[in-house]
Amino acid sequence: MTPYEIATAARDLEAADSSRRLIGALTSRHPGMTMDDAYKVQHAWVAMKVAAGRKLIGHKIGLTSKAMQNAVNIDMPDSGSLLDDMLYPDGGRIPTARFIAPRVEVELAFVLKSALSGPACTLLDVIRATEFVMPALEILDSRMHRIDPETKVARKVQDTIADNAANAGLVLGSRPFDPKGVDLRWISALLYRDGEIEETGVAAGVLNNPATGIAWLANRLHGQGEMLQPGQVILSGSFTRPIEVRAGQTIFADYGPFGSVGCHFC
Repeated sequence: MTPYEIATAARDLEAADSSRRLIGALTSRHPGMTMDDAYKVQHAWVAMKVAAGRKLIGHKIGLTSKAMQNAVNIDMPDSGSLLDDMLYPDGGRIPTARFIAPRVEVELAFVLKSALSGPACTLLDVIRATEFVMPALEILDSRMHRIDPETKVARKVQDTIADNAANAGLVLGSRPFDPKGVDLRWISALLYRDGEIEETGVAAGVLNNPATGIAWLANRLHGQGEMLQPGQVILSGSFTRPIEVRAGQTIFADYGPFGSVGCHFC
């Protein structure tokens, strides 16, 4: 894609986000769009938001499970940016009108105490650089049609990446814990909607260890001359399927001895 096409795509995503109206898949008008193109669109869109006063607070990692990677025919995760106005408190009220079609996933959030950089970042580097881990919910949304109304073609992974990896919000729990001495693979969660259990999962579903995805992200960002910064929040990837939510519903995720996190959509 040309610089003009990338800038135009970013503006279209911002317009969709602001108006809460879906646009057609970018790959329908740019069939040769690569994953590199998609990240350039994402970065251009995030840069627009930062220029308008928003602050980068971290990153999210997606497509971390084998099932999701097989569904979109890739063999690696993707990533997006977290901005300050996406963050909601544990137990908070979330305005559903802010989103188009919100969904929620269960995750572990890592908060860094020191920088992480590639090109050879490892799981152990991630553990050493982490101040604490806490339960988290990621709110997903899409600014593009799942099936393009004109071409009838499904959106592709390039569309999702350009769309900030479908990120729209996050809720952090209130009970941080030290990852040292904890086998992160075996942390599990029960996800409830209005008191009814909807999903269960174990963190090993995230690349065998949630810290692995953060090492992958540090190594990927190194190729762009960037690194993960102290104080940033990193959503490490979901270990449940996303569930749809609507106004009036309460979401609660129970992580047993590692705490809980919840919110109410109003």
